[in-house]
Amino acid sequence: MKNLVLSFKSLSLKNSLKINSARNKAVSPFRAMVHKEVADHIRSWRFIILIALIILTFIAAMYVSLRNLKNAVGNTTDPDHVFLYLKLLTTTDNSIPPFHVFISFLGPLLGISLGFDAINSEQNSGTLTRLMAQPVYRDNLLLAKFVSALLVITTLFLSLALLMIGGGLILTGVRMEPQECIRIIAFVILTIVYVAFWLGLAILLSIRFKQAATSALTAIGIWLFFTVFYPIVVNLVLRACLPDPSFLSQDEIAYYNEIILNILRVAPGQLYSDATTTLLIPSVRSLGPLSMEQLAGAIPAPLPVKESLFIVWPQVSGLLAATVVWFALSYYLFMRREIRS
Repeated sequence: MKNLVLSFKSLSLKNSLKINSARNKAVSPFRAMVHKEVADHIRSWRFIILIALIILTFIAAMYVSLRNLKNAVGNTTDPDHVFLYLKLLTTTDNSIPPFHVFISFLGPLLGISLGFDAINSEQNSGTLTRLMAQPVYRDNLLLAKFVSALLVITTLFLSLALLMIGGGLILTGVRMEPQECIRIIAFVILTIVYVAFWLGLAILLSIRFKQAATSALTAIGIWLFFTVFYPIVVNLVLRACLPDPSFLSQDEIAYYNEIILNILRVAPGQLYSDATTTLLIPSVRSLGPLSMEQLAGAIPAPLPVKESLFIVWPQVSGLLAATVVWFALSYYLFMRREIRS
């Protein structure tokens, strides 16, 4: 009798193990869609071309930085001369811009290219109707589109950061300081958030417009407006509205400069530029004009990481909030959309 009970328990244990293994092998629809989207992004020619451009600019920026690194580190008057790995991202001889300036230009194109046809291409090809006929939630589809592109972007920039750190370690043999590591990781996270902002905008436009070409041109037009035309428009309007600086005191000039900077920070590129400058150049103490009273007694020394993160938090929170707004609008429009064959 005892042997019969033991055999029954072992049989039930084997059956439960088989059931659990079958459940683990079953892939959820969300994971399946994410895997499929990641594979599509990696195999697409537009993604390969943009990745090639970003890698080429990274190699060129690193080459120029390494060539001028000896002069940058040997300049003892610079309070940031001890941060060798940060100099790899900021040092230049003015022949080409630093790497973070390239990213502020190419990052939006990467986000737009990954999201401008996320929904309308599925609908135009007829696969969206077939997909919605399956037991798949709409929010899972939209979230899979966003998460898959975000995984690709994260992998790209983390790989470039590790490549930069490894190359600097091999070529210079200098040990990285913990402060430098934290700042580079914060720079990578900020870059991912910046590209995610344009990705969310591109997905929203892919839901709003039926043709992929229309959504792509609209996203590129918005990017060009904020990158090129917005500073010009702000400069022309402020010149016509503000009084002549020659008749203003220093406090009034500082006040008006603060207003101009706040207006320019409506552009996401300005927010990204301010934040990356503060993270990669530790001696930057403020993103606005400083009075002589504030500068009096200040010692030219790099700020701690915590203080730099406090300075850039408004820029980071602004980019995060705008990304959440784009995704919320995309969710609202897609959930209310009528999908027909």
